[in-house]
Amino acid sequence: MSAIARSLPLSARQRIIAVVAVTFVALLVSAGSRAAPGVLMVPLQTTFGWDRATVSASAAIGIVLYGLVGPFAAALMQTVGIRRTMIAGLALMSVATFLSLWMTKPWHYVLTWGVMSGIGSGAVASVMGAAVVNRWFATRQGLIMGLLSASTATGALIFLPFIAWLSREGAWQPVAMSVSIATAALIPFVILFMPEHPGDVGTRRFGESAADTQAPVRRATDPWLAIRTLFMAARQPVFWLLAGTFFVCGLTTNGLVGTHMIAFCGDHGIAPVQAAGLLSLMGLFDLFGTTASGWLTDRYDPRRLLFVYYGLRGLSLMALPFLDFGAGSLTVFAIFYGLDWIATVPPTVKLTNLAFGERDAPIVFGWVMVGHQLGAATAAFGAGLIRQETGSYLPAFLAAGVIGVIASLVVLVGRVDKAPQLAAA
Repeated sequence: MSAIARSLPLSARQRIIAVVAVTFVALLVSAGSRAAPGVLMVPLQTTFGWDRATVSASAAIGIVLYGLVGPFAAALMQTVGIRRTMIAGLALMSVATFLSLWMTKPWHYVLTWGVMSGIGSGAVASVMGAAVVNRWFATRQGLIMGLLSASTATGALIFLPFIAWLSREGAWQPVAMSVSIATAALIPFVILFMPEHPGDVGTRRFGESAADTQAPVRRATDPWLAIRTLFMAARQPVFWLLAGTFFVCGLTTNGLVGTHMIAFCGDHGIAPVQAAGLLSLMGLFDLFGTTASGWLTDRYDPRRLLFVYYGLRGLSLMALPFLDFGAGSLTVFAIFYGLDWIATVPPTVKLTNLAFGERDAPIVFGWVMVGHQLGAATAAFGAGLIRQETGSYLPAFLAAGVIGVIASLVVLVGRVDKAPQLAAA
């Protein structure tokens, strides 16, 4: 595969652009596949008679596994390579969603969309973006991380109208087939345009001079690397600050809004395709908001940026249930919330790099992402349970809003000190 990549007639700049483009699209498609359970909630309930709590529980399992795989995927990227890890993740997602076409029981849904697809998407996630940025960029890391981070939310949201349209008659099979085809179709592009290291194709990291040095890349396989890194990172208070606030990030975004916004709008008489359009609008503006956040992260204190992001997000969630749910008010909310959807990622990655160093940061960030997904799973299941028991999403959105405001205050007063190098080369 390296010989194929070297044989392509591309300049150094074109190779770097190709790496970013392939990573962006892979993250976008992976995120789109993770958004599908939000659309499948009502069709599965109608087709199989599964209650909303059961379907939400399956989605929550997938969210947790997606996060839990992250640090191990980051370790694999350092040992067996980014390209091989990406190919394995895409292949597993494709197989899992294809097999789901024959599901008839809730545990089939848990196994395919929850366990298998959760593991596959965990290998093609934000930790991959962090690994690619650190390996291919010496400067403008915040900007590129913002762009790649935006793809994870934009993909999840911008594909929603399409997959909602596929399921408009209550059919869920076209959604599964489209995800399977899209993930499989990406594999040849990864093989062709994803060299493992800049040196493999005779170039350097972007912005790197001949005098610059990069943290060494691990070549030998270490099955315990992710676990050892966790134990060492957990001794640093900054790790718990980052993981705790990222728990709130997951709780307030894909766990609550990403999973339940369509159903919440349905409670107010809004059709699923229209509600999915709102999420798509959020995804469009997230592309600008998170990319801009990366640009700001290269220039300003990441802690102050996170204070603003979490605070505004919390206030907007508390305001949402009291809107009239008209087209105008929901459009304003979608634009505002979209700009802040995952703007927290670039500052969080920057703080992780500062605290743990570029070599270990992707693995540490993988464990921070576990906190994010635990928060998302909490909201995905908890909001569904609250809706089932109370008949309303109001308590869930108010609680999430308050927690967001608290997180903004915590991150502002927290300290980020540089920790020693974690794991041995």
